[in-house]
Amino acid sequence: MARIRTIKPEAFISESLAAVSVHAERTFFGLLTQADDHGRFRDQAAVISGALWSLRPEHGPLEVEDDLTQLDSAGLICRYEGDDGKRYLHIVTWAHHQKINRPSGSRCPACPRHQGSRPAEAASPVHGALHEQAMSPHDGGPEGSRERSEPSVNRETAGQGNFSEPSPQRLDTAVRNHGPDLGPRILDLGSPPVGSASAPAPPTVSGSISARDLVGEYVASCDHRPPSDVLGRLGKTVGKLLGEGIPVEHIRAGMRRMRAKGLSVSLLPSLVNEAMNTPQAAAAPHRAWTNPAPAEVEAAYGGQL
Repeated sequence: MARIRTIKPEAFISESLAAVSVHAERTFFGLLTQADDHGRFRDQAAVISGALWSLRPEHGPLEVEDDLTQLDSAGLICRYEGDDGKRYLHIVTWAHHQKINRPSGSRCPACPRHQGSRPAEAASPVHGALHEQAMSPHDGGPEGSRERSEPSVNRETAGQGNFSEPSPQRLDTAVRNHGPDLGPRILDLGSPPVGSASAPAPPTVSGSISARDLVGEYVASCDHRPPSDVLGRLGKTVGKLLGEGIPVEHIRAGMRRMRAKGLSVSLLPSLVNEAMNTPQAAAAPHRAWTNPAPAEVEAAYGGQL
């Protein structure tokens, strides 16, 4: 499974990366996201091509194999064969640039050239392992000699720490001290709920009329209730107009025109402006009185004069 990794700014001025092609450099950055917590991955060009170049069909397994050859020649990766006869690769400078907080166990054997012949489980430090004698929460004395004699790594193959039994209780206490969980921090708690029963208009007030009141009047004048998304945008727009000090009657006039013409909410400010600043019909220019010409008088009386 792909993981979030770190790319340092110095990578773009690295002489080792500059020695390979741009495609090989992109493959190297992609391997950072595909490798496990110890920088290891299966050395299979077809698999790597499908994971990193699936939307670039022109860069297939043959091109990826060339990328891996360049990276191996530049000393950026090490390609080796495990005891199971399968091919693996290891990112050489992994431990210098990737700091894993809780590394999980590795299914790939250790690189014999850079990591020795250590087993995959022993290659990863166990987060939170207890190396000293721990006090038992039940009898007050040190834990049994059997548990102290067995390393935590042998008991925990998934790379998790060896925690004492009261840990869940201490964790619950810490959570309670922090108050209730308000959900993900990326959630905009001020966003209008989608599909709510009432119009999600902001409580902006101009005198005694709020944006919510105006949106309610608009809903009441419609044959069918508009979608919640339309009402949400309408409430925000009306609230902004009220915040500018625009009189309520002008906003109502703009909303009536918008409903009558079936226009978008985004045109409401223009409709309000039209209601506010519609030029009056120009009056006919004043014409001074003059005596009619003799021809006009004769035409008016039908030539009877």
